[in-house]
Amino acid sequence: MNASLTLVVIMVVLYSVGVYLLLERSMTRVLLGFLLLGNATNLLILIVSGPSGAAAFFGEEDAAADPLPQAFILTAIVITFGVSAFLLALIYRSWRLANADVVYDDSEDLAMGRRRSSVTGDRAVAGDDTEFGTRAAAAISTAIDLEEQEEREEQESLEAERRQQERDEKGADA
Repeated sequence: MNASLTLVVIMVVLYSVGVYLLLERSMTRVLLGFLLLGNATNLLILIVSGPSGAAAFFGEEDAAADPLPQAFILTAIVITFGVSAFLLALIYRSWRLANADVVYDDSEDLAMGRRRSSVTGDRAVAGDDTEFGTRAAAAISTAIDLEEQEEREEQESLEAERRQQERDEKGADA
């Protein structure tokens, strides 16, 4: 195998393992996946940079290597280091608060995902100026649907509170 083919295979393995680890629930594995993706990206920049050459010194007659990919790699290393430090801080804070580094589903997010609303439903749009014709979901109607849903939920909670107060008053009278 050629040296560049070996680097390509290593880069592909790093990308695939990095993406796999990023999709895990453990924050430590997410950090390791991010580090592997950063290293795979550095290899990608190195492979794409072209043939190697002599160092770019003044007065050299040989073909000099392009310093721009080297600057990109150095910048990518610094960015990877900064984001890794941030992820480490998140992992440490999560461990101190919950004694676990696994991210669980939030019950409020799950409830919002299960909530029935007409956000995805198609609405008739006045005019034929959309690429979908006269039946298209507009972003404005989506926002209006969400506002209407929130208003209905608020009215339902107020109604439930009023009924509870009536029951309490009847219980106090009896």
